[in-house]
Amino acid sequence: MDGLEPYEPGDWGPFGRPLFRDAQARALSRVGVVDVGSNSVRLVVFDGAARSPAYFYNEKVMCALGAGLGETGRLNPEGRARALRALARFALLARGMGASPLTVVATAAVRDAADGPEFCDEVERETGLKLWIVDGREEARLSAQGVLLGWPGSYGLVCDIGGASMELAEIAEGRVGRRLSSELGPLKLADLPGGRKGRRGHIQKVMDRLAREMGPQHNRLFLVGGSWRAIARIDMHRRGYPLHVLHEYRMSKKSVSETVKYIEKSDLDALRASCGVSSSRIGLVPLAAEVLYRLVRTFQPKDIALSSYGIREGLLYEQMPQELRDRDPLIEACLFSEAKDARLPGFGRKLYDFVLPLFRNVPEARLRIIQAACLLHDVSWRAHPDYRAEICFDNATRANLGGLKHAERIYLGLALLHRYRNKREGTPFEPLFSLLPEADRAEAEVLGKAMRFGAMLWMSDNGRPGELRWFPKKKLLELRLSRAAAPLFGEVAEARFDALCAALGAERAVRIL
Repeated sequence: MDGLEPYEPGDWGPFGRPLFRDAQARALSRVGVVDVGSNSVRLVVFDGAARSPAYFYNEKVMCALGAGLGETGRLNPEGRARALRALARFALLARGMGASPLTVVATAAVRDAADGPEFCDEVERETGLKLWIVDGREEARLSAQGVLLGWPGSYGLVCDIGGASMELAEIAEGRVGRRLSSELGPLKLADLPGGRKGRRGHIQKVMDRLAREMGPQHNRLFLVGGSWRAIARIDMHRRGYPLHVLHEYRMSKKSVSETVKYIEKSDLDALRASCGVSSSRIGLVPLAAEVLYRLVRTFQPKDIALSSYGIREGLLYEQMPQELRDRDPLIEACLFSEAKDARLPGFGRKLYDFVLPLFRNVPEARLRIIQAACLLHDVSWRAHPDYRAEICFDNATRANLGGLKHAERIYLGLALLHRYRNKREGTPFEPLFSLLPEADRAEAEVLGKAMRFGAMLWMSDNGRPGELRWFPKKKLLELRLSRAAAPLFGEVAEARFDALCAALGAERAVRIL
């Protein structure tokens, strides 16, 4: 069995039947998109039609097509030649990967340049690729859809900065609302006359106009684009933040202000080396930082979140059926991983039902993380036993999973670590534990040890592996087993049950029915 056969019928409860099994979703199994931007040209091939698809291939070439555009009105000749070579390579790669035809979009530099149409014709003639030039409002919509791929049902203001433009889009209730485009890309700002004073006056003037047209936007600000990601890396470095995952990284208004000042005072070469920012990107960072400072001061968002998902993911979202869009990206990705990699696909549902009595009063947001843990509890079984716990933690905290806050990543990672290991001390991940409150660390440990014990109770039929009854006031944990399942409660299983009771600070009781 390849692990992808249909699961047994029945009520899927909070999991839902995974749509990646349906023909409509399977048609998305490998999708290639190319973003021809003002600063870079990137190919992404998505694989797996789960709601949170995997990045099968990802390659970026820094071309700076928009460099000098403000002065000449034409594409950078050197960048144009590099982009043409990159696109020829991408077309050939896509055919080899079975990801043809590619969806290729061109944004601000190509749409604004006098020789943009000529470049599109040359690309089609030389590579066979058709470039779709999108206007600013459409670019804003696609970027916002990329955010929705990672945060379904989210609300706030999406800001996507490229080399030659900056787009804003309003999202609410999972839909894209008002959209605007501006020329606040750092490549355009570099060509402005008047030096720093003139540039800042221009930024302020444009930002005031955007604010008038967008109206009040005091919810979450989602940042999309390479320059924003570079600033976030610098913010992490300045703060000594231990989890180097950009997606869902949060910054406050105060943090943005302090990081902008830090960038102004720093040597850019030293900053590039210490923060892992590319040499082609670091020169744009001070200009982008000026824009970000004014953006935050103008719109006053309640919080700021980095999104690694943008226009490319928005193009994938465009091709998804609405039924798939509406699904939880975290649970869909975990269902896909379980079906592909677990020894007993489908057992995660039983394990969730088994551990649920321990978490009756937790909020819905926490229950979905518990669901995810149960689905992932066995996907790393091929790893060496000595490193399985660490690999589980590392995979959970750093995997490309949507709909997951940083604290939730740590919770999920800790639960999976305790699925294979009683103690978390002595691991290389201890600095990360500080991102999670102590009470949540203890709860994740209980979940991990409950999964560690529950995994011992595999049944060959469709029967339940057993039943836990938790009496928190009495501090009593009762295990109920049928006579048919009683032989599963051997010495190792008993030791793991005792470890679970110890994590709860509970007395134990075992009943054979």
